[in-house]
Amino acid sequence: MAEAERIIGTPDTPDATGGGKERPDSEGTPAGEPGTGPEAAAGAFGTGEPEATAGRPRGRRRIAVLFAVAAFAYALDLISKMIVVAKLEHHPPIEIVGDWLKFEAIRNAGAAFGFGEAFTVIFTMIAAAVIVVIARLARKLYSLPWAIALGLLLGGALGNLTDRIFRAPGVFEGAVVDFIAPKHFAVFNLADSAIVCGGILIVLLSFRGLDPDGTVHKD
Repeated sequence: MAEAERIIGTPDTPDATGGGKERPDSEGTPAGEPGTGPEAAAGAFGTGEPEATAGRPRGRRRIAVLFAVAAFAYALDLISKMIVVAKLEHHPPIEIVGDWLKFEAIRNAGAAFGFGEAFTVIFTMIAAAVIVVIARLARKLYSLPWAIALGLLLGGALGNLTDRIFRAPGVFEGAVVDFIAPKHFAVFNLADSAIVCGGILIVLLSFRGLDPDGTVHKD
């Protein structure tokens, strides 16, 4: 009987002493007892998951802004060139602000603003490389100003690259349609304007220490 009472009474012994609870609790935590294991797991995942769920949508919004700006700049450039080719090419220039600003259709085989007409293929390759670099950089984009700047660059590069590929005299050697002619300045188009504006914005952001991923460097 003494032996039976000792065996039956064993479970009540920790309740009476209070010292046996700590060991089962500590050993039970990895096993996932309610109130201990799940809370620890939730705490561990809770520190990382909000950053992922908050960071990914924000990054996707910035990428959406980049491509929206690029699409707008590209569409505006493409439509303007179509109108110029149809209505202005082989016609006298249209004066917008007297002699200070005219619309005059010309074909430019060089870079922006008519520079380097002997290197059409090289400029085509550079434009294609710029597009690839921007597409790769978009994966780490978390800054709205950078998204706008890169979108302008992308839209402008695509606009002029389209001319290089599809316009005469041939593929990758096509002449870009320019039509904005200020007085005492080179003739350019809206794609050139988008590229210049995007480049200026990138320089300003770099001077302020703002990186594409949203971090700010203060010297």
